[in-house]
Amino acid sequence: MYKINPQDIEIIRSAKRSKTATGEFKHGKLRVLMPALLSKEQEEHCIATIVARVERRETQQMLNEGDPLRKRAAELNARYFAGALDIASVQYVTNQNSLFGSCSVRRKTIRLSHHLAEVPGWVRDYVLMHEMAHLVEPGHGRAFWDIVNRYPRTQEARRYLKAFARGEQPQ
Repeated sequence: MYKINPQDIEIIRSAKRSKTATGEFKHGKLRVLMPALLSKEQEEHCIATIVARVERRETQQMLNEGDPLRKRAAELNARYFAGALDIASVQYVTNQNSLFGSCSVRRKTIRLSHHLAEVPGWVRDYVLMHEMAHLVEPGHGRAFWDIVNRYPRTQEARRYLKAFARGEQPQ
C-alpha cells in the first residue's frame, strides 16, 4: 500500500484561507494548503485527513495499474462462464472495508476491496467468481450458489476469508 513519508509533506499556511484545506503533489512532495489560524490539533487533523485521502487514491491507482483484475476476470469468465459475461469494469477500490467485493448488476461493474491484494490469488479468484456469479443470478439463492460452487476452492476460500476478516492468520 502506498505510504507518504512525513518528510515529503510541505505545509503551506495561508491567511487567505479561512475554512478549507487541500493537498496536491508538486515536485515530489505533498503540498498541504491550509488556513493560517488553525490550532495545532486542527492542523494535525487536516494533515492526517489529506494524507489518508491521497494514500488511498495512490494505492487504488497502483493496484489497478495494468488492469490485473480485468485480465483475471476474463480468464475466469472463459473458464467458468464460457465467456458469456459482459463485464464493464473490474477494479480494486479503497473505500470498501466491510465487504470484500461488490457487483452492480445494472452497470455490470465489479469492485474488490484493496485488502484482497494481500490474499493468495485463489482466494481473490473466489471473490471474483462470487461477484461474477451475481451478473447471472443477482441474489444469493440456490442457483447463485450452484454457479459459485463451480469454483473448486469455494469452501476453502470462504474459511480463509472468515479468518482474514477476524484479523487472524488464515491457514
